[in-house]
Amino acid sequence: MARVPGRRQGADVVTALPGGPALVVRGPGVFGLEDRTAVAPGPGEVRITPLFVGVCGTDLEIIDGRMDPDYVRYPLVIGHEWSGVVAATGDRADRFRAGRFQAGDTVVVEGIIPDGVCAACRAGRTNLCAVYDELGFMRDGAAGPSVTVPERLVHRLGPGIPAEAGALVEPLSVVLRGLLEANPERGGRMLVIGDGTVALLAAHALRLWSPSEVVVSGRRPEQAGLARTMGADAFTVEPAPERSFDFVVEAAGNIDAVQSALTAPRRGGSVLLLGIAGHGRTITTAADDIVNNDLRIRGSFGYTAEAWRSAVALLNSGALTPLPLITHRFPLENFAEAVDALRHGAGDGPRGKILLTLDRRASTS
Repeated sequence: MARVPGRRQGADVVTALPGGPALVVRGPGVFGLEDRTAVAPGPGEVRITPLFVGVCGTDLEIIDGRMDPDYVRYPLVIGHEWSGVVAATGDRADRFRAGRFQAGDTVVVEGIIPDGVCAACRAGRTNLCAVYDELGFMRDGAAGPSVTVPERLVHRLGPGIPAEAGALVEPLSVVLRGLLEANPERGGRMLVIGDGTVALLAAHALRLWSPSEVVVSGRRPEQAGLARTMGADAFTVEPAPERSFDFVVEAAGNIDAVQSALTAPRRGGSVLLLGIAGHGRTITTAADDIVNNDLRIRGSFGYTAEAWRSAVALLNSGALTPLPLITHRFPLENFAEAVDALRHGAGDGPRGKILLTLDRRASTS
C-alpha cells in the first residue's frame, strides 16, 4: 500500500524569525541558495540550528528528479543527515528522558516523523508509518538556517562527541535497523557489497557481532584504506565468491550487487538488502536455490525510532566511532563543489561522507 504524504512543516505556524541561506531544490535540476526564515517553536517543539549536513546519493536523486515522486515534494530544502545545536524550545515543551533541552545542547534529530497512531507505529515499525513525512524529502531539511521539530524526535549527543559524528547517525540508524532485524550469528564470516557510506558503516557496525572476518567488496580500489579504517579485514574489487560467507550485506544499490548478494552466502546463510537498486528494476534468480540453500533474505527500509535510539547510544558510549568516515567538508556556500564531488568523485583519494558545514564556530564542536 502506498503511504500518504504528510503535511508540510509550517502549514499552521505564523511566527517566523530571521533566517539565512538555505540550499533549495526548486525542481529537477533547479537548485541553489535562497534565504529562508526560521520558525519559532510551539508547544512541544524545539528549534535547532544545523551545524553539519551530510549529502548522499539520495540527495542527488532529489536534485536530478530521479526520486520516486511519492517520496519527495518540491520546492525543498535538502538535508536529512545532520546534527545541530538547540536554539530555543517551546514554552511548554515536554520533558525529554534526560531532562528539558537547553539552548546550546548538541543534538541529532530523527528525520522520519511518524504519526504514532497507525498500525505500523503501534507495532514499533515507525519506518513504515502510513503517513510518509520526512525531513529533507517532504519537509524542509537541515541545509539552511534552522529546523523546528517535535521534541520527541530530538536526541542529545554525549559530552565529547563531535557534532560532525552526529551527522552520521541517520545512515548509521539505517544500517543498525537492518542488522538488528537480520541478527547475524556471532563469529561468522561476513561480506559487505558496496564501498559508499552505508556499506562502510555496515562494516563498522558488524564488529559488534564479533565476526571472524569482514570483507568489503567494492568498485573503487582507492576505498581500500578507508574500508580497513572502518573495520574491514579485507577489501576487494573482485566479484564475491559464491557460497563463501555466513552473512552478506548488500549496500551498493544496484542490480549486479543484489545478484551477487544472493549467490555469496553459504548454505544456511543470510542476506540483508539495504541498497535501493532503482524503481521497477528486477533481478533473476533460481527460486530453488533459495530453498535448497536454506537462505534467509531480509530487506530493510529506513530506520525505526528504536534503531535511532540504539545508534545514538552506541555513538555516545564510544562503541561505534564513525568520525573517520568523513573525508570531505565544504562550506554551505560551496554547495556546488560538494555536489560535484558526490557526483564525480573528489580527486584520486578515498571518498567517504561529504559534509556541508554550517557551523561558524569550529569544525568539530
